[in-house]
Amino acid sequence: MTHVAGIDVGSTYTKAVLLDEGGNIAGRAMCPTGFKLDVAAQITFEQVLSEAGLSQSDVGYTISTGYGRHQVEFRDVTVTSLTSAARGAHWFFPGTRTVLDIGGQTMKASKLDERVKVKSFRLNDKCAAGTGAFLEKTARYMNYSTEEIGPLAASSTVPVEISGVCAVFAESEVINQLTIGSAPSDIMNGAMQSLVGRSLQLMRRVKMEPEYTLIGGIMRFPTMTDVLTEKIGGGVNVPEGDLVQYAGAIGAATLASQRLEKKRGG
Repeated sequence: MTHVAGIDVGSTYTKAVLLDEGGNIAGRAMCPTGFKLDVAAQITFEQVLSEAGLSQSDVGYTISTGYGRHQVEFRDVTVTSLTSAARGAHWFFPGTRTVLDIGGQTMKASKLDERVKVKSFRLNDKCAAGTGAFLEKTARYMNYSTEEIGPLAASSTVPVEISGVCAVFAESEVINQLTIGSAPSDIMNGAMQSLVGRSLQLMRRVKMEPEYTLIGGIMRFPTMTDVLTEKIGGGVNVPEGDLVQYAGAIGAATLASQRLEKKRGG
């Protein structure tokens, strides 16, 4: 049986997914990206092969995507993160028409047509206040780890308002809230609410329409997805558990499967 692979080299984490000939996940792995993107891709690929009990010769086609897609030396081709996100969202939820993808350094909203092609898209304005990095920085200011972000926000009773349109100003607001004695949980919840507001702005700019699918590392925090679902008002899909972080890699792998099939047919 020949497998295909999708490698998503993100700014924070690198993800790898193997699909079997039936389109099912045969293995997945994730490692911190760091500064050596090619090394991160190779290590993650080796881990997913080990998990699946396969060797590189068992993989018939590999597509890379994400921030460091061009640094994957063993790839066959590359695709953009918008394309892989669209395909990944469709793999989870075939009725998807709008995708919101929030990672460590980027926020992307896109609208898809019936062929799973990206009709329109918008990106954040390269400001960290519109990405997952802002939540991580907020947590560090308060001496919490990234793993504690979700539980901290979930324990909030009254979120404070974080209205800064720039990461520098937003961080100043966080510091000020700590100074006046606001609870860390309420500050973190407020930071998430701020991120939700930016997300909705992007989605409206692509003229969002249901079904909506939320993906990316930030969506692993239930508080974030709960607030977004409430604001959007229904028709919201979220992949289960940590799979929400693998949508790009899965999308790349599904495209690899199509390429392999064409290659065999040719």
